[in-house]
Amino acid sequence: MWSYLPSWTSFDYTGAQQVILPNQFVPPSRTFEIFNSTTPPEDLIPYAYEVSFIPPVAVGLSFAWILTFSAIHAVAHLLQKRRKTNPLELDGGEGEEVGVTEPKGHIESLGGLTIFLFRLARLVSCIVLLSVSAVTATRHEYWYRDIDEKASLLRLGVTGTYAYATLSAFGAVASTPARARRAIKHLTFVLSAVLITLGYRDFWPLATFTWSPLDADGTPLIWVEISFLFFTAFIIPLLAPNEYIPLDPKDPAPEPNPEQTASALSLMIYSFLDPVIFLAYRIPHLSLDQLPPLSDYDRTKALVARSFKHLDPFLIGKPRHLFFGLMATFQWDYVVLALMLCIRVITTFASPLGINRLLAYMEEGGEDAFVRPWFWILWLLLGPVIGSIAVQWYIFVATGMMVRVQAILTQLIFDHALRIRVKAETQTSSNSAPSTAAQTPDTASIAEASEGSPQDDSGEETTGSVHSTTASKGKQREPSAVSMSSTSTKVDKEKADESKDSTNLAGRLNNLATTDMEALVNGRDFLFIVLYIPVQLVLCVIFLYKILGWSAFVGLGATAVMFPIPGYIASLIQKTQITKMKKTDARVQSVTEIMNVIRMIKLFGWEPKVNDQIADKREEELTYVRRYKLLELSNGVTNFFLPCVTMVVTYSLYTLAMHQTLTAASVVFSSMVVFDLLRDQLHTIFGMLPDMIQAKVSLDRVNDFLNQTELLDEFTEKPEDLLSIDATVPDPSIIGFREASFTWSSESSGMVTPGSNRRDFTLRIDEELSFKRGQFNLIVGATGTGKTSLLMALLGEMHYIPSGPNSYYNLPRSGGVAYASQESWVQNETIRDNILFGSEYDEERYNKVIEQCGLKRDLTLFEAGDKTEVGEKGLTLSGGQKARITLARAVYSPAKIILLDDVLAALDVHTSKWIVNQCFLGDLIRGRTVILVTHNIAMASPIADFIVSVGSNGRILSQGSLSKVLAKDKALSKELKAETKQIEKAENVVDGVEPEPTEPSKADGKLIVAEEISEGHVGWPALKMWFSNMGGDKAITFWTLFIGAMILTPIVEVYLTWYLGYWAHQYELHDDPAEVSAPYYLTVYSTALTLSVVFYLIGYVVYVFGCLRASRAIHKQLVGTVLGTTLRWLDTTPISRVITRCTQDIQAVDGPIGQYFAFVAEISSFIIIKLLAVVLVSPVFIVPGLLVALIGGWCGQIYIKGQLSIKREMSNARAPVLSHFGAAMTGLISIRAYGAQTAFKQRSYDRIDRFTVAARTFYNLNRWVCIRIEFLGGAFAAGIAAYLVYGTGVSASNTGFAMNMAVGFSNLILWWIRLLNQFEVSGNSLERIQQYLEIEQEPKSTPEGIPPAYWPASGSLSVEKLGARYSADGPKVLKDVSFNISSGERVGIVGRTGSGKSSLTLSLLRCIFTEGSVVYDGLETSKINLDALRSSITIIPQVPELLSGSLRQNLDPFDQYDDAVLNDALRAAGLFSLQKDEDDSRITLDSPISSGGGNLSVGQRQILALARAIVRRSKLLILDEATSAIDYETDTIIQTSLRQELDKDVTLLTVAHRLQTIMDADKIMVLDAGEIVEFGKPAELLQNEQGILRSLVDESGDKENLHAMAVKHAEDSK
Repeated sequence: MWSYLPSWTSFDYTGAQQVILPNQFVPPSRTFEIFNSTTPPEDLIPYAYEVSFIPPVAVGLSFAWILTFSAIHAVAHLLQKRRKTNPLELDGGEGEEVGVTEPKGHIESLGGLTIFLFRLARLVSCIVLLSVSAVTATRHEYWYRDIDEKASLLRLGVTGTYAYATLSAFGAVASTPARARRAIKHLTFVLSAVLITLGYRDFWPLATFTWSPLDADGTPLIWVEISFLFFTAFIIPLLAPNEYIPLDPKDPAPEPNPEQTASALSLMIYSFLDPVIFLAYRIPHLSLDQLPPLSDYDRTKALVARSFKHLDPFLIGKPRHLFFGLMATFQWDYVVLALMLCIRVITTFASPLGINRLLAYMEEGGEDAFVRPWFWILWLLLGPVIGSIAVQWYIFVATGMMVRVQAILTQLIFDHALRIRVKAETQTSSNSAPSTAAQTPDTASIAEASEGSPQDDSGEETTGSVHSTTASKGKQREPSAVSMSSTSTKVDKEKADESKDSTNLAGRLNNLATTDMEALVNGRDFLFIVLYIPVQLVLCVIFLYKILGWSAFVGLGATAVMFPIPGYIASLIQKTQITKMKKTDARVQSVTEIMNVIRMIKLFGWEPKVNDQIADKREEELTYVRRYKLLELSNGVTNFFLPCVTMVVTYSLYTLAMHQTLTAASVVFSSMVVFDLLRDQLHTIFGMLPDMIQAKVSLDRVNDFLNQTELLDEFTEKPEDLLSIDATVPDPSIIGFREASFTWSSESSGMVTPGSNRRDFTLRIDEELSFKRGQFNLIVGATGTGKTSLLMALLGEMHYIPSGPNSYYNLPRSGGVAYASQESWVQNETIRDNILFGSEYDEERYNKVIEQCGLKRDLTLFEAGDKTEVGEKGLTLSGGQKARITLARAVYSPAKIILLDDVLAALDVHTSKWIVNQCFLGDLIRGRTVILVTHNIAMASPIADFIVSVGSNGRILSQGSLSKVLAKDKALSKELKAETKQIEKAENVVDGVEPEPTEPSKADGKLIVAEEISEGHVGWPALKMWFSNMGGDKAITFWTLFIGAMILTPIVEVYLTWYLGYWAHQYELHDDPAEVSAPYYLTVYSTALTLSVVFYLIGYVVYVFGCLRASRAIHKQLVGTVLGTTLRWLDTTPISRVITRCTQDIQAVDGPIGQYFAFVAEISSFIIIKLLAVVLVSPVFIVPGLLVALIGGWCGQIYIKGQLSIKREMSNARAPVLSHFGAAMTGLISIRAYGAQTAFKQRSYDRIDRFTVAARTFYNLNRWVCIRIEFLGGAFAAGIAAYLVYGTGVSASNTGFAMNMAVGFSNLILWWIRLLNQFEVSGNSLERIQQYLEIEQEPKSTPEGIPPAYWPASGSLSVEKLGARYSADGPKVLKDVSFNISSGERVGIVGRTGSGKSSLTLSLLRCIFTEGSVVYDGLETSKINLDALRSSITIIPQVPELLSGSLRQNLDPFDQYDDAVLNDALRAAGLFSLQKDEDDSRITLDSPISSGGGNLSVGQRQILALARAIVRRSKLLILDEATSAIDYETDTIIQTSLRQELDKDVTLLTVAHRLQTIMDADKIMVLDAGEIVEFGKPAELLQNEQGILRSLVDESGDKENLHAMAVKHAEDSK
């Protein structure tokens, strides 16, 4: 809480404060002995003679280092000769340029002209210094007689040092690059030693009243010498640019990062970032390509080479915790960090010392002063500057190291994940319905993640369920063994619902790479706990004891006693936070699920009820948000009062028990500040400990993953008992097994693969199984027998257990292996890149692959053809398209062996036939070894040369030709016959069910609508939306109270600071300190303090309720707007973006936005009041104060502009790292099968490098602005000090007050800029929400649009000249459609793809733009409210959408019906006909349904959708069948239910894909190009030999049966 920062202190963001030291803490001038004039000069200044030895000692150390280095180099050279390896760089990368073949000129080899000129200037300066020193030493005629005197010895030592420096400077110009760099280091070291010596002897005395320079002899030579020495030893090293030395001489950067070539000064003030900063200020948005290139040492490749030898368990060779590996990798970085913190601790007390001495000088009028005031003014400037440089360098090194650690650990996890074993999930019994998600090892990890699994900023789902719209199999690693793969839904009884607690592999690893990495980032500053805070605490305790005696310990005891109070409040906050997070999770889960099924909600007219449901959950969440914020306020107030109580206790004891008087202002000021400093350090410990603990937990999790996960056999050591029976393969070219067993885990390892539990399944090959080389091999068998396991065993994915001395398994990889999993795996690349998969592009071969894999027609549907991006997890493709692209990848690859895991499962019959005839029998497959796992025996068996049948116990039943296998396996023979019959029936399909794309892709292949990217600052409309909602109906009252509190609080606190000075001044006015009543002043002070807290409390409580009011209103508007939008908008907007607005952006409104705005408002008021206070004491400073504010604000604006751009780029660059991670883990087995690990590692390097570029620049920009604002603040404070000391007669107390205000004002400018930036970054969420409040909307409900209560009483439908468009200016998809349907009629709608079938159903529900007239039960639908219309019509879409929860909640989401009605609906829909009472997996009203109905087959979902329609009792029912995904049995049950269970007055419209479904309808409507071309009774339409329906029936394979159905229905209806 910013107002709770005590106003007499001055904070920087590390928690350090300005401390005003008491007079007695610094020895007064009289403690320095004043000698008489007869004392020799060297004896006048302490240690003046001793420091004379520093230069020769420095030269000696330099020589010693040269000798040591030479010895090390010689030893290394000998070792190198012996090992015959490349020479090691022994000088920190400064060796000779090995491997650089380009000849360079001498100047270029030294780093270029600029660096050469600096070295030349250094040489000239050294010559001048040597000359001046020689002249000074020999200027007397008999100088050699005084050689034993102290001054002469010094001069000889300095002259010798200059001679050595001159030789070094000459070496730096004329020597080889590596030797020149070493010479520069020695030169700088020895000259710095001379500078320190002469500075102490000749410069420091000038800052005193009593000493004089020792070496001044009346000539200017000494000052010329010091000037040149300062230039050579300080200015040149500070300004000379660094030479670029590539980390790898064979791979230098095309353009070095400015950080690598910047001078020391540029690095200290971060001016090497100026080009980026000002470029960002000039252009609207800074792109990633415009950022500085990556430094050599920040490249992932270099980081891996540097760190993996300490971190990778495979390279270490012995168990070691990750922490020690990181410490070994970054040991020197931590040394630098520790040094910077120590400097920071010292400089914390440096500035207050200067203030204390200046005030003492003013109080005493300069009497007995030793040090001149200008020195303390300079000290006031340099102290904060040095402290600022130290702490900013600490953060610079820490953030750089943090980004590197993120890169290293992300790559380490990725590399290690490529070695782990992917295991099948454990099968557990459950009462819920069996899952029908087809899983393979490539997708076994994509299961439903545990609740609360985090998602990254890009909205990319880390987990999900995999279902195809064209097929969904009941499969436990294989599709179900029912008659036909594309229509099968028979439940595998062994498959049970997944445990909710099991997390998937990709999700778990993403957690490690995101959540745990974030925890490590937050816990990186453990040196604060270990070093900084303990040193500060010790100094504080010593300080307090020094000025307050033993009473200080009582005060510290009082602090300790009262610590349980904030501890108790903190525990309440923690409990509230946990509950709040649960409520937030519930609301987010609800919103996420509703957004995922928003089309269903709109089609059913549920928007108002759903909005109310979400609003109720939101209200529960806001209750705990309010409680949390008020508890936080209580905690802040308690922590604020703690030092006050401590102070009162201590001062009472000091004055009453110890009988001391508070005689000096410095005692009062400094003790209060130090109590506060002590309190802050203790609270910092408690604040940082949770982060440290979480970081430790996360580090342990990563460490466990690296050391405890089960790896593939090739990465593990074989047990000794197995080594003896490891037989050699008889023929290296053989593909197969002999006497071997395989399991999904090694029982002996005790390790666990994350996201997978043990599966007790063993694949046994008792004899020999050898696949035929160059031929087509088939693996068949029932569900769950282990067909996929056979492929996995070949690929080495399962644990190999030899059964005897002759055991072996072999898959020759020399000719390459290709693998296609059943659950298709595609990357977020173009279609072409997915097929090529790193292979060279051969146009002729590529076109053949496209043709043979049936992709030619699909590519014509995309404007960009094969350049179309497939999106995350192939979201732009249908299931069948993904399956064929996966197959095409395997076929295109040059691999000699192709393993195919049921690639036909996701394809319809026609496409499957095409693949078999064109691809499997084509020239690209000919001569290659193909092993195909399939259930589609009828289709694949004719081309099989060799068939393997797997039995239920994981053993091989038979192998050989088809006839041989069928003779041994009667069940397989029976299945083959049934499948053949079903294939014939399935051929009666009007058109395939590949879904029509709702929008064509753009010609560049990119996804439809790009994410909205805001540029610049947060816009006023977004802020206005938030501000207006905060005030609500009482805006004037709200803003008056809030702004009033923000103004009064700083005024009172500034008064408190002045009052302290006033109190101290009373001791100057009274001779007897006892006349000043300390209790009185303490009482006044405490009262004013309480008053400031009261003001603040009023303002903050009002503000909290305003924030909650805004959060509630904005969330309601957002959800209402999204629910009220059009289907057209939903089609063009990825739902993940919508979910992000409703979750992440709303959370920003609840938390950071309100918090940061409060901070900005408080600090703004404090800045204004503090500046006014300075002006009141010294009016002349209004101009400098405003100037500082303007310059600070200008710096802040420049910084914010660049930082916002780079922050967005950093977020964008992080998403590809995680998506690549997730995609690779999803396709882990495919990657390993293709042997593409190296390529994927390189892609990971590239993506991590792009993130590192943005992240390094982002963190460095903070340093750029911080250092400038702190310099500005230091200059302002020093300027005020100089003016008040030399310019006016202001009293010491007022001077202290003004300087305190000035320092506080300066520091707050930095905080204001940083927090304003944070507010703008968070405020981006307001803009994103504002964008979604302005999206296109459907017509809102009106009182006039409410239909009569009886409506609809019948299902009659009359349509006149109905036209429809998907957008207001788009082409017509329906053209003047007119028809009449009587109540209770059953009408079939057929037509080829794109004929307008779906458009017609959507237009009846007014989901798209319509014109014309639609009359439903006598009412014009255009005049009825949409929710009323859609509530009266029920549509069963192709793939019904279900909500997670119980079956009851799906049928009756708003609790309107009792269980009897729901059970009747289930029975009427035919569910009970599909399951038996004794079935353990039977579905009941209490059965849990996973999100989207993922644990049900498509047929079961269709039945539940039908039951939901029966419950709704709609008079108009629209059935959009997806019959190619439903088996014949289920389809028959649904059709029977529709005929028998619906009321007679219910009108049924059936959009048909299967002709047998609608041939017994009352009427059939045939659509073509958006027009009705035929409409009438089936029997009548079939009589028209030129009719479209007649041609469709004649083309089908079941012509006679369809004619018979139509005739029979016509006779029945007479």
